[in-house]
Amino acid sequence: MSSQPSFKGIPILQGSSGKRAPHLAWVRFLTRTGMLAALVLIPVLGIFRIDLSSGFVVLNHQIWFGDFFIVFGFWLAAACALIIAYSSLGTIFCGWACPQNTVSTWANNITARLLGKRAIINWGDEQTGVRVSSGKNKWYNWVWLIIRLLAISMAVALIPLLYFLPPGAIVSFLTLQMDATVTGSIYWIYAVFVFIVFTNIAVVRHYVCRYMCIYRIWQYLFKTRDTLHIEYDAARGGECARCNYCVTVCPVDIDPRDTLTYDSCINCGECISACDSLRKTPGERGLLSFKFGKRKGKSEILNRVGLTTLFSRTTWVFPVFMLGVGLLAWGIINYQSMHVSVYRAEIFHGDRIQDYRINIANKIYRPETVTFRVEGLPEGSYELGADGTAFQTAGRQDVNLHIKDTLDKGLHVVRVTAQAAGGWTGSYQFHHFAH
Repeated sequence: MSSQPSFKGIPILQGSSGKRAPHLAWVRFLTRTGMLAALVLIPVLGIFRIDLSSGFVVLNHQIWFGDFFIVFGFWLAAACALIIAYSSLGTIFCGWACPQNTVSTWANNITARLLGKRAIINWGDEQTGVRVSSGKNKWYNWVWLIIRLLAISMAVALIPLLYFLPPGAIVSFLTLQMDATVTGSIYWIYAVFVFIVFTNIAVVRHYVCRYMCIYRIWQYLFKTRDTLHIEYDAARGGECARCNYCVTVCPVDIDPRDTLTYDSCINCGECISACDSLRKTPGERGLLSFKFGKRKGKSEILNRVGLTTLFSRTTWVFPVFMLGVGLLAWGIINYQSMHVSVYRAEIFHGDRIQDYRINIANKIYRPETVTFRVEGLPEGSYELGADGTAFQTAGRQDVNLHIKDTLDKGLHVVRVTAQAAGGWTGSYQFHHFAH
């Protein structure tokens, strides 16, 4: 870190019960753990997955890019909701839910426990170098550290696969069982993921948060005068004249007592917990706290130009949000569980085309049966490869439609109607020219 704390003469005050002052550590732990759990449960429970052959899978329903109102309405509503969240809470996601911050903090704690606090890599810290504690510089501590970092890397690297493979395929992947959806390349992809995650938590860690995080820069664009920030009680500043414990614990290496609107603060609250542990007394908080609204002192003056208020931004964001919600609702109401289309088959009779493919797609992961009906052609002038088809789950199937050359010359309008046992009905119209 940029400086070391001096704790001489700092009284550690406690409440009347003799217990340490309450802090935010457990709340942060629960939210960070909950985010990781959510990332795993979302694809496992079928809430959201990515199907490379069709688009997205939401609650076992395929959402194609052709489902315009659902796709566009969702992203429009989500973008507006994020703008309001960024404008009010700032970068709180980084400190309280970001998986990168979570695994980096975990890796720092393990490193400090096994090799000493000075063994933590603090990128950009030029005043102090990395130094392993002499009492902990044992080979078994290094081995145990590598094993634990590798174990968490292997676990985290599975999360991206969950979004592209069904849970059954993941089980087959882990147990090395044969599965049509698990190809040999998956193992190489997984190995690359493990290497990237291991390098990240072993070496990079909070360097991403300080210098590389594009997501946090994106959040900066939406800060307002009312955005949540760390507030310092300067009137009691004399109490921390010889204490910079809050600076020491800050994961992004800033001084929480003088935060600006555009700085590296991630609103994690580590500094608040640190200050409360030393300064909080019954009936009085520590010198640092979360606050909405205008900043005090020079921080407010330096960042006054160009900043808007949360209310003024909400007045135009909220109508757009409601538009997105309306489009999403309309798309859900008119969602088509199946899709039928007809295209020409690559079968030529001289220079004539008389064969077509009826393509039927089931967009829901459940069994379904479909029957076909052809309109616009006389009886006996065509042949269907099958009167219907059955699905065991979501997918596509083709049925051949052959139009005989005995059809009267001219342009014929043909309509193929598909009807599912579940009640869905769809049709596709095309033109056939008979020579």
